[in-house]
Amino acid sequence: MNNSELSIEQATEALAAREPIFHRPVFGIFRADFEAMMAPEFWEIGASGRRYSRSFVLDTLEQRYSKPVAESFLLTDFACQELSSNLYLATYQLDQSGRLSQRSTIWRHSDGVWQIVFHQGTLIA
Repeated sequence: MNNSELSIEQATEALAAREPIFHRPVFGIFRADFEAMMAPEFWEIGASGRRYSRSFVLDTLEQRYSKPVAESFLLTDFACQELSSNLYLATYQLDQSGRLSQRSTIWRHSDGVWQIVFHQGTLIA
């Protein structure tokens, strides 16, 4: 294992601390923080089924965090799978005050930095 590669246990621990994405103030609440978290090619499929661009998500996050945010969520069934060298899939169920969704995020780890490549949320009926 070279210096930039992680064990699956290390990746799981690091990603569990970062999920749900954009809901962990310790990783930042400003646009520049979110830009640093996202790969340039980032995109998302929201729980609505709509595709969102990196710029749309950044604009939305900047607006959301322009005033104090109080959120309540419960994350369960977290799992992490290595897809290829330094590319990982994190999956989990998220309960946001009764709004249940299944989430998946593809993360890239490079030079000690985690970046989100793709995210999807699917509502659970």
